[in-house]
Order: sequence, then structure tokens, then C-alpha cells
Amino acid sequence: MIAKLKGLLDETGADWAVIDVSGVGYLVHCSSRTIAALGEVGEGCILYTDLQVSENDMRLLGFVTSAERDWFRLLTQVQGVGSKVALAILSALSTQDLQTACAGGDAAMVARANGVGPKLAGRIVNELKDKAGALPATAGGVPLAAISQAGGSSADAVSALENLGFKPAVAARAVALAQGELGEDASEGDLIRVALKRAAG
Repeated sequence: MIAKLKGLLDETGADWAVIDVSGVGYLVHCSSRTIAALGEVGEGCILYTDLQVSENDMRLLGFVTSAERDWFRLLTQVQGVGSKVALAILSALSTQDLQTACAGGDAAMVARANGVGPKLAGRIVNELKDKAGALPATAGGVPLAAISQAGGSSADAVSALENLGFKPAVAARAVALAQGELGEDASEGDLIRVALKRAAG
């Protein structure tokens, strides 16, 4: 079982990356969020992985955090959710969004993902509702509890930084630092202002 890859980013596509580990290139299927967080070709990177083996295929899935991998494994336990659909969900939603959607029974949020209709989205939130609280959600390796206990303004600030072009990992760390400096009651505007300085620095 391959649990983790540490090497150089060799090549990327829309939903895959090749990681060079000591001269061996591993083709890894990833969510778009993971692809965005990997950095530039030639840079060092770490991917948590899950190996799926079937009669006709052997596929390595990669995730920028262990929390994303845990959610992938949980999603694929739901009937009708294969690896492609699970990656589509993780591309559309952060682990925090997914945890919030499942805990609150918000099927419409899950249905944002490509290939996920209302019926399947409903099944996902119903089956994972009780399990959602057991999994830690992280963004860019930063525990979301450290970013915000309740989401809200800090989650919006992370999203705002991502919309400005910052990688998810950079945005999450910058907002976590900003919230540590300003406190949990900081407004979204203040968080964005301070986080921009941290991200740029």
C-alpha cells in the first residue's frame, strides 16, 4: 500500500499529476484543489495517497492533506460514489465545506459538484451526517479549528484570497495567522486585510 509520496512535481493535468520520486514517476489522480496546492513544476511536494485496485485497473489517488484523503475514503463508501465522483466533490468543496454540508444536511451544497445530482447529494449527506463530526477538516495542512471554530468570516476570508489567485494552502495559512493576530471575533474585512499582508510576505 502506497500511503504517501514525497518528491518533485514533474507534470500536471486537469485531474492528475506526475510525482518524481527518486527517478520514478508516479501518475496520481487528484482533485483540482490538490492540483492547485501542489505548486510549480520542479518544486518539491508531498501527497497523501490511496491505492485503488480493481479487476481491470490500478489507480493511485493523491491528496494534499490526510483529511482530504479521509474524506475521499468516506465518500467512496457511499453507493453510487466512485473515485471520479469523489474527486469531483473534493474539487468543488473544501473539506470544511463538505463537513459543514454533511453535518447540516445541506444536499444542495454537495450537488454543486460535477456529476452529482440532487438524489445522490441527498444520499451522501444522509449517510455521512453522523460521520462528519468524526473527521478533522483541514485546509492546506492547517486544522480548520485553528482557522475558526465555526467557519463564518474566516472561511469567507480564505475563499476571498483563493478568488484573488492565492493557492488554497497559502490562503488558509494566511487567514490562520491573521485570526491568531486579530482574535476569533475578527471581521471578514479585517481578516482579509491582514491575511493579504501575510500571504504576500
